[in-house]
Amino acid sequence: MSQKALLALCIAIFLPVISYFIVKGVSRDAIHMPPHYYADDVIEGVKNGKQVSDTIWHQVANIKLRNQLGDSVSLDSLRGRIIVADFFFTHCPSICPTLTKNMKGLQDALKMKDVTKRLDSSFVQFLSFTVDPQRDTVEQLRKYATHFGVNPDVWWMLTGPKKTIYDFALNEVKLGLQDGEGVDSNFIHTQKLVVIDKKGVVRGYYDGLDTMALSKLAEDITLLMLEKDKNEPSPVLAQIVSIWPIYIAVIIAVVLFVWITRRPAKEPKFQ
Repeated sequence: MSQKALLALCIAIFLPVISYFIVKGVSRDAIHMPPHYYADDVIEGVKNGKQVSDTIWHQVANIKLRNQLGDSVSLDSLRGRIIVADFFFTHCPSICPTLTKNMKGLQDALKMKDVTKRLDSSFVQFLSFTVDPQRDTVEQLRKYATHFGVNPDVWWMLTGPKKTIYDFALNEVKLGLQDGEGVDSNFIHTQKLVVIDKKGVVRGYYDGLDTMALSKLAEDITLLMLEKDKNEPSPVLAQIVSIWPIYIAVIIAVVLFVWITRRPAKEPKFQ
């Protein structure tokens, strides 16, 4: 085997591995993911001889409410989905109808691109929490949802105990910190949309009346959908690692082949 052929074979063997690490290194900072909010704790430790820290981000607590269909639902059942939430009331004469229309636009933007035009409900759930649960009964929410074309498969309008809803808004998604001038602990009225990731961590606040903010929200939903847990191994790397025995066998075969073909032939003995 010539040196050029040997070099080409080595490149063919190691190129996938080299390419993976090059792409991983270059793209590490190329995409800016939505930030995390509200750390519960920071754990310090040593890994591979280096001091490292791991932030434990606040996960919103589980609550149970009733949706516009009268079903009892919980946030824990939505783990693994991205949540887009707002706070409204059906008798609102100002911002709430526009907020609902804009949420409807996001709902419709999730239509699948195939001929069925069905909604892909596998990764996003919309939640609208009423801040006036005394008047916003299940029946009232059902009428409101029907009027605005809400799809109950991907969008729940929720009612329940006022304390449960207000504690969630103020203590779990921290609306009081993000919209202090517009949020009253006695009556929440805000135009903020809140995005919560698949683990229940708040990842963004967006002005539900601003088209640029809504475009940014749609982009961030896509990024969060594709986000991988840093503690989980890369599937690409896992595939490469899984075929290491093949790499080793090929390398050994190449070495043996080169050794055999490069051995000097024995000179014939003359009588």
